Amino acid sequence: MKTRFLTFLMAALFGAAQLFAQNPPPPAAPPPAVKLPPQAPDVAAKKNGKDGQPDAGFLKQHEGFVQIAKGGDVELLFVGDSITAGWRGQKEIWQKAFGAYKPANFGIGGDRTQHVLWRLENGELEGISPKVAVLMIGTNNSNSDSAEGIAAGIKKIVETIHAKTARTKVLLLAVFPRNEKPNPQREKLKQVNSIISKLDNGKDVFYLDIGDKFLEPDGTLTREIMPDFLHLSAKGYQIWADATASKLVELMKWEYDRNNK
Repeated sequence: MKTRFLTFLMAALFGAAQLFAQNPPPPAAPPPAVKLPPQAPDVAAKKNGKDGQPDAGFLKQHEGFVQIAKGGDVELLFVGDSITAGWRGQKEIWQKAFGAYKPANFGIGGDRTQHVLWRLENGELEGISPKVAVLMIGTNNSNSDSAEGIAAGIKKIVETIHAKTARTKVLLLAVFPRNEKPNPQREKLKQVNSIISKLDNGKDVFYLDIGDKFLEPDGTLTREIMPDFLHLSAKGYQIWADATASKLVELMKWEYDRNNK
């Protein structure tokens, strides 16, 4: 009797296992995204993930930049988001255009003005005093922040650079145009550029708008220059390099002349 019961029990368990294998339970729903309060564009803040915790990739790249800064010997610093970070994929153009200047690239994809502020306030300028910092930031703020707010964030970054390293000249680039055709988002960035252009004082901040060099005569962008109408192709980076070459020569030489009078 006992043997028959065990046999029946084993058969039942086997059948249940087969049924479970054929009809597995639905996967557990992912935890809901944490709704975070908005980050002000002119207040330093870490970049957070959807879980509300600091983004691990952001922190890892930041720590790498801090180590570069501690090593010193950076004379030309690029600061920005993924568009700046994209120079890492254009090593030949980068080296030819900027290699003689002892350059460093502190661009992180997805960064907004508040994230760059946090990075600069937390070690990325400790140990270096670049002759020139090339700054281009703000496009990732344009989905949610006002033109005035974005411009305030950029102004705060410029002030932070000078507070950390007074000798550094800021080559402030206008935020590049985005999207295939003119639209409200691009118009907002034009408003940002109009505001930040006034930061140019001819002394330690120099504003430069090279945006039109990426555009067709009718104001459209092509995939040849920006494959996704935001990030640059190799041709786009060559345009950037060519458009800033003479200004960088001027600023780097100006610093040299000042120090050798």
